[in-house]
Amino acid sequence: MYRRVRVVLENGDVFEGVLIPPTQFSDPDIVVLKLRNGYNVGFKKSRIREIVDLGEVVSGEPAPPRVPELKGEKVWLLATGGTILSRVDYVTGGVYPTLSVEYLFEVLGGLEASVEAEQVAAKFSEDMTPAMWSYIAARVGDAFKRGARGVVVLHGTDTMHYTAAALAFAFKSAPGPIALVGAQRSSDRPSTDAVLNLKAAMAVATRAPFAESVVVMHKASSDSIIAVHRGTRVRKMHTSRRDAFQSINTTPLAEYYVEKDLLQILAEEYKERGALEYTDRFEEAVALVKFFPGMHPRMLDVLLEIGTKGVVIEGTGFGHVGEYLLPSVKRLVDAGVIVAMTSQTIYGRVNLYVYRRGRELLSLGVVPLEDMLPEVAYVKMSWALANFRREEVPQVLKTPFAYEISPRSDPTAFGAL
Repeated sequence: MYRRVRVVLENGDVFEGVLIPPTQFSDPDIVVLKLRNGYNVGFKKSRIREIVDLGEVVSGEPAPPRVPELKGEKVWLLATGGTILSRVDYVTGGVYPTLSVEYLFEVLGGLEASVEAEQVAAKFSEDMTPAMWSYIAARVGDAFKRGARGVVVLHGTDTMHYTAAALAFAFKSAPGPIALVGAQRSSDRPSTDAVLNLKAAMAVATRAPFAESVVVMHKASSDSIIAVHRGTRVRKMHTSRRDAFQSINTTPLAEYYVEKDLLQILAEEYKERGALEYTDRFEEAVALVKFFPGMHPRMLDVLLEIGTKGVVIEGTGFGHVGEYLLPSVKRLVDAGVIVAMTSQTIYGRVNLYVYRRGRELLSLGVVPLEDMLPEVAYVKMSWALANFRREEVPQVLKTPFAYEISPRSDPTAFGAL
C-alpha cells in the first residue's frame, strides 16, 4: 500500500509521484518518489518545503491467480533469500517476494505435485555460514519427515555450491532429491533464467530416481537444456552468464530438456532413495586458504591463534606451497590442526608424490584430497570435524561419501564454458 504525494521544494519546484517506503539500506536524509514517467527521483529532506498527501492509495501488487486443488506427492520449496521468486511492482519499481503456490502455478504453467512453500531465511548468498548450513539441513530434514518426495531450495548463486556440498554430506540417505536452484538474471528481465531453472528443479524433485543434493541451473546460454550438477562436483565459473555453473572433472548427473519436458539421467551410479538419515552439525572454526607467491607465513600462524581446527589449502599444481611456509604448516599440524591440500588449478588432481615439495608436505602430516574441489574440501572439513573424532578426520577426508572424490579424472570434462 502506497501514498501518492506532492513534494514542494524550497526553490518552488513541484513533483508528484508515489512515495517509496524506506528500507534498511536507504539514506535516512533522502525522500524517494516514483514519478509518472517511471523514473525514481530522490530529494534531500533539507531541500523540501512541504509534502502534501494527495490521499490516493496505490497498490501495484496483482491479485494472485486462482489455481485448482493440487494433488499427488508433496514437494517442499524452501526459500533462503535471493530474488528468484520475486516480482516487480511496476507502479513503485519495487521488487516484492511472492512465495506462494499460486505464483508457482502461474509462472510454471501448472504443478505436478502438492507444494508447500516456506521462507526459511532471508540471506544474501555471501552471508551464508556453516551455522546456516546446519539450519537449512535441519529444515530440509523436517520437510522429509513431513512427507516430502523432494525438496527445492531457493538460494543465491554466489555460494550455492557451498550449501549444495554441505547438504550432500549432511544427508547420508534421503527419501528424495534436494535440488538447489537460483537465477543469474532477475525474474523481471526478459532474459531471466529463473522460471526455467525452477521448472527443472521441480521436475527433479518430483521425478528423479536419485536422492542427492544437486544444483539445477542452465547448461548453456540458450533455454534448451538445464543441467543437474552434483552438489559436490559443481562450481560457479562466471559472474553473470546463465550457464555459470559447471560440473568439474566430471559430467552432470542429469539434464532437463525444456521443450520435451524430459529429465534424462546421465550418471551410471547415484544415491538411490532410502530412509532418512542425516546430521545438521557443521564446525565453524575452519579455513580455506589460497596460496600465492610471497604469501607471508603469518597468514597461517594467525589461524592457530584464533582457534582454527581445520585448514584447507589451495596449493599450486599438484598441491604445493612455498618452502618458507613449511614451518608454519608444521606448527599447525603439531598443534592438532587438520591441514588438507587441494589444487587451485580446479581441473586435475592433487599428487604429493611427484615432486620433493609434495613429499615434504606429506611428511608434515598434510592430507592430500585427490580431485576434490577446494570449496567442497572446506565444507567437508567443517562436516567431518563436527561429526567425527579428531583422529578419524584425516581418513574421513580421504574417503568419498558423496561422489566428491573420483577414482580418476574425466579428461573429456576439461574446458568448461
